[in-house]
Amino acid sequence: MNNAIVLTNGLLKALDAKTAHGLIRGTERFTIKGVVDCAATAGQDAGILLDGKNRNIPVFENLSAAISSVTDIQFLVIGVATVGGRLPGNMLTTIVEAIHAGLSIVNGLHEYLNEKPEIVALAKEKGVELIDVRKPKIREQLSFWTGDIYKVTAPIIAVIGMDCAMGKRTTARMLRQACEADGLKAHMIYTGQTGWLQGGKYGFVFDSTLNDFVSGELENAIVSCWKETQPDFIFLEGQSSLRNPSGPCGIELLISGNAKHVILLFAPKRKYFDHDEKWGSIPSVESEMEIIEKLGSKVIAVGIHTEDCTTEEAFAFQKQYEQKLNIPVLLPIQEGVDKIVPTLKKLIKN
Repeated sequence: MNNAIVLTNGLLKALDAKTAHGLIRGTERFTIKGVVDCAATAGQDAGILLDGKNRNIPVFENLSAAISSVTDIQFLVIGVATVGGRLPGNMLTTIVEAIHAGLSIVNGLHEYLNEKPEIVALAKEKGVELIDVRKPKIREQLSFWTGDIYKVTAPIIAVIGMDCAMGKRTTARMLRQACEADGLKAHMIYTGQTGWLQGGKYGFVFDSTLNDFVSGELENAIVSCWKETQPDFIFLEGQSSLRNPSGPCGIELLISGNAKHVILLFAPKRKYFDHDEKWGSIPSVESEMEIIEKLGSKVIAVGIHTEDCTTEEAFAFQKQYEQKLNIPVLLPIQEGVDKIVPTLKKLIKN
C-alpha cells in the first residue's frame, strides 16, 4: 500500500473530518502514517482523539513537522468533507507546500484541484499526481438501470441513517469485517469518496453522478460485485437520510438496489437535521421504519450513533430500544456489530 498523511487543518475533532475518521479507522488503499491538524491536537494519537483507541497514527501541528518525522510518504489525502464540498481556505497553502515536497494529492471534495491551473502547473513541474476522487465520470462511462438487479441472489442489506454523519460507512465496513471473521464472504458497495479511499472495489460516488444514472451506477456496482465474487452478503453504504431536506437519499438503495433488508442508524440525542433547527426535527425511529416497510423492505436491526452520550447512556439507550422495537440494537463503536451475525445467517437460510 502507498504511505499517506491526512490533512485536517484543525478540523480533526469535527464532523467535517469524517473522511479522516474513516481513514484513521482503517483503509486497504493507503497506510496512514500521520494526520496534519493543529497545535491543540499535535503530539497525540489520532485514534485516541477519535474514539479512545490507540492506532499508532501521530497528529502533527503542520506539514513540515509531519514530513520531518515520517519518511517515505507518497500522498497527502484531504481528510475533510465540508458542506457543499468546498476546499477550506487554509488548506490550499498546505497543498502547495505538499506538492513542493513531492507529494501527490488525493482530494475528495467537489472543488477539483485539476481545475486550478496554477496547481496543475505546479504538480506537473514536480512530477506528482492530482487525484480528484469526486470528479464525475463522462456520460459514456455511466450505466443506466437495466433490471439485472433482480438476478442477484445474495441478500442485499442497506445501511442507512436518520441523518448525515451517523456512521453509515463505518458500520457497513464493520459488518463486512464481522462476516469475514465468521467465515462468510461479504462486500460493501461504497457510495462516497471515503469508501473508495478506504479501498473499496465496487461502488460509485453518489453525489457526483448525473441523476439519470444514479440507479444504474448503483445496480452496476451490485451486479458486478455479485457476478465476480459470489458473496454471501452485499452491504450498501447509505448517504444522508430519507428525510434530510438538504439532500434526501436512500430510496434508490431500497428500490433500484433492491435492498430488502435494512440496518437503520440514529443518534438519540440529535434533535435536528445536521444540528440545524431551521432544517427541521429528526422524526422518530418508528416512523422511519414504517416508511421503509411501506417501500417493501424490512429493518432487521438499528444502530446507535452515541454522540453526546456517556457510556452508561449509550447502553441504556440500547436496552430501551431493544425493548421498544424487539430487534437487535447495535452499538458499533462501543461493542462492534458481531451480535447481528446470527440474524444475517438466517437470511441465507431463508
